[in-house]
Amino acid sequence: MQMSPEALSSFLTELKEWVSIETPTTSPEKVNELGRLIMARAKDAGLAAEVHSGNKDTRGAPLGDHIVLYDPERMSNEKGILLLSHIDTVHPIGTLAHTLPWKKEGDRLYGPGIADMKAGVLLAFRVLAALSKKSHLPIRMLIVSDEEIGSPSSRRLIEEEAAKAQYVLVTEPGRPGNGVVSGRKGVGRYFITCHGRPAHSGRAHAEGRSAIRELAHQILALEDMTDESRGITVNVGLIDGGTGANVVAEHASAVVDLRVPDEATGTEMNERILALKAVNPDVELTVEGAINRPGYVKDKGITALVKKAETISHADGQVLFDLSTGGGSDGNFSAAMGVPTLDALGIVGDGAHTLQEYIEISSIPVRWNLLTELVLQK
Repeated sequence: MQMSPEALSSFLTELKEWVSIETPTTSPEKVNELGRLIMARAKDAGLAAEVHSGNKDTRGAPLGDHIVLYDPERMSNEKGILLLSHIDTVHPIGTLAHTLPWKKEGDRLYGPGIADMKAGVLLAFRVLAALSKKSHLPIRMLIVSDEEIGSPSSRRLIEEEAAKAQYVLVTEPGRPGNGVVSGRKGVGRYFITCHGRPAHSGRAHAEGRSAIRELAHQILALEDMTDESRGITVNVGLIDGGTGANVVAEHASAVVDLRVPDEATGTEMNERILALKAVNPDVELTVEGAINRPGYVKDKGITALVKKAETISHADGQVLFDLSTGGGSDGNFSAAMGVPTLDALGIVGDGAHTLQEYIEISSIPVRWNLLTELVLQK
């Protein structure tokens, strides 16, 4: 199903409206503002909406709501197709006005969250609205609000919806050159806290027990767990601590990102990280966290989806490739359940999570055709 020039123009107009509503995960009121807009458009298209409370993240901060869209005339127990997307972004409020404005440069269209993944959400929404009565299987679309922080609130809902599907299509941004994702690493997030003994760094230095010193030992131990040959990376991405240069630090903390190729390696690394012990017994060390996204590899079901996508692309005069990547997505959850999952079916773009985030305008009709045919073909 080809996209007309009028449909492309309409797509770009609506996309600008969506990007203008900045939706960092940490601003649930803005996430819900866009969610309400999407539900209004869904109602206009004759679709029904279920709203699921986003509750709170692992640190107790509030989250936006999650939305399930579907055609109420196609309610059945038949397993169908799940379109999986998220509307939260990593960019803080003000990015659009100050550092990453909406702009067009040649074939590139820039804006915060435009690739990851508002263009992909809009694509999936329009496919659902256009094909909900035409597809060979019933379609449901799940839009979550917390993907960028590991989906702590939406994971159960994702798994519930995936269990109702024959296959899952995830609209994370397509890779430059018309790439899709057929495998992803597992992801773990850990919080390291050190509690020492404060002291004046001049007159009573020996009385102190530095939490920063202890954290430094732990950082080196964590970073040394990286083993590129096995596909394992451990990255200490955030650190905090101390109260002043002349004070032996009482507190220090770090946030750690773990990537692993499969479930067995994830179990191994999770145990290693949680087993960390303080080098200085006078400093209290606390390690919290877990694997929050299981890894998955290209299996028989995913291979079949890739072959179907390749055939569709070839008929459209396009070359499509698939790859496995270290980045995680909500597709990790459905694929780990054994539900065939094809990821990165959104609009092709790059620069996600940076101030150079963009999509390729020319890829919009290409990805429209790919996703519509994946939904329509048996």
